[in-house]
Amino acid sequence: MTIQTERAGATLIIRLNRPEALNALDVEAMRTLNQILRDFRDDTTLAVGIITGTGDRAFCSGADLKKTLPPKASFAQAYYAPYEQSIEDGLYVRAITLSELNIGKPLIAAVNGHALGGGAEIALDCDLRVASENATFGLPEARWASVPAVGGVSKLLRAVPRAVAMKMILTGERISAEEAHRVGLVSDVVPGDELLPTAMKLAERITSNGPLAIKSLKALADRTQDMPLTQSVALEQLMWGVLRDTDDRVEGRTAFAERRPPEYHGH
Repeated sequence: MTIQTERAGATLIIRLNRPEALNALDVEAMRTLNQILRDFRDDTTLAVGIITGTGDRAFCSGADLKKTLPPKASFAQAYYAPYEQSIEDGLYVRAITLSELNIGKPLIAAVNGHALGGGAEIALDCDLRVASENATFGLPEARWASVPAVGGVSKLLRAVPRAVAMKMILTGERISAEEAHRVGLVSDVVPGDELLPTAMKLAERITSNGPLAIKSLKALADRTQDMPLTQSVALEQLMWGVLRDTDDRVEGRTAFAERRPPEYHGH
């Protein structure tokens, strides 16, 4: 299978599995990934997702250039077609535009090796990014007479300083894991054999917190990035009010007073 999944408690591990092609995504793999993430979004027993790749050479090298050549249908036809037909007609980037899925749960990218093109964009769509020491990040589309199409430019400009982002975008050059950490693109750089355990520890820390609080924080992070500061703070206060009278919030304060771990139930 080109995409493998594994459940670990409330965490879903999603593994891109084409190591012979640097985990590049053909159209069918994009479709599969999209459906897996829809199912993850709607599964109330899952709280955190981890996306990684098979092997130590690549997280994902983006779209498979050999299998994503221009179609016969015009762009206009594909653009206005329903989702499935638009994919058939060549608008395959819709399948990996993860931001359109409105996933209200944290996603962690465990980047093992190269994250290039669409692979870098998938990592940018995740809330947390941890990298192996041999990881690299790049948007090489300009080298192949194209542009990133699923948020790469917009999200990279929001993730790192503008000068760093523009150098990567305009030259198509990669940056190392060390440089990605220095500029804030990733939170942690670890040896390859510690990558998935590090991501799992992060997932466990997240799932040990109040589930309604995590959903609220994820919503705040997604909704406030384009808001003026006054509106952003106002929304934070509203979210605080939503949580104020919940059983979990009372339990958190009770557990703190009693010096014991809290037991949250999501209500």
